[in-house]
Amino acid sequence: MIRFSKIFFALTVVLLLAWQLPWCYTFFTAQPQRNPFTLYSGLAGDFISITFEEGKGAVRTDRRGNTYTEQQTDSLLPAFYMRQLVADERFPDSLQGRAVSPREVQMSNFTFRSSPSDHNCVHLPLYPLLESMSRRVELKMPDDVFRFTPSGLEFIDMESNRILAAKSRLFTEALQRKGFQFPAKIVAGNPSTKKDYDEGYVVLDAAGHLFHLKQTVGRPYVRAIPLPDDLQVEVLFLTEFRDHKTLAFVVDSRHRLCVLCKEDYRLFPTDVVYHPQRDAITIIGNLLDWTVGVRTPLATHYYALSAHDFSLLSDFERPSPDTSLRGLHFTSPSDKFVLPRFAF
Repeated sequence: MIRFSKIFFALTVVLLLAWQLPWCYTFFTAQPQRNPFTLYSGLAGDFISITFEEGKGAVRTDRRGNTYTEQQTDSLLPAFYMRQLVADERFPDSLQGRAVSPREVQMSNFTFRSSPSDHNCVHLPLYPLLESMSRRVELKMPDDVFRFTPSGLEFIDMESNRILAAKSRLFTEALQRKGFQFPAKIVAGNPSTKKDYDEGYVVLDAAGHLFHLKQTVGRPYVRAIPLPDDLQVEVLFLTEFRDHKTLAFVVDSRHRLCVLCKEDYRLFPTDVVYHPQRDAITIIGNLLDWTVGVRTPLATHYYALSAHDFSLLSDFERPSPDTSLRGLHFTSPSDKFVLPRFAF
């Protein structure tokens, strides 16, 4: 017994050293790593990056090596710095030949972010369905949630834990009339009241067909969304941006980012390559163009897309510094699980 205790103690010490020594070394020797803030400027026709250099402060440059002052950068990125330009009374009447107003720019601006840990985790398959036409400024959370089963859609009252049979039957039949095959593979939405409006959910059924589901004046709204025959959906993001232009982002089996428009449910494939379980993505958009940054373990790839047809305007890649932790560790920025991991 004493021998076993000594062996167990020795193994524990070895594991603790393998865990703590690399962490301590990284903690005391780490240098600050700043990825330059980068946006595409349609006026400059290039990406503008803002870096911070010791003794100089913020330095604003494009890929051609041109340096810009703070005021010049404001003017070259008028959608992003709209408030500053309005305060300085320098906001232009038109952008790239198009008449615009500050409100139009403000309504079209958006930021979207997603990290691998958002996907590499356990999701509870219970979803609240908000009223999309509440006629009130503030959205309200419902008293029930729904789930997909192999035979239909079930609403459950959260207080009593009772299945709402009539409402479940109403929504199940509405989905079946549109050709929905149960159960659902992917359910994507934004179950929150902290947004301007609600578009319900985009749902992928058991046969790989895409649907839009929401509640309108207490009634189900279901729309089948046609997809190209060669496109297989892997990941869905419901957007709900303020300009109501897009409904969702779709990532297909070839890791292409596609944009699903709201008005006609038209799907636009882009040149953006994105692995949601591995990469982090940031999209900063305005009424003229979108800047998409995809951060992989090795580099960050920047894409500039037209806000009109989502065609590629420009792109480039910036290597990422190696920030991986060597040795034994239990957590990772790529998921939300606690388990032993070895990296060398």
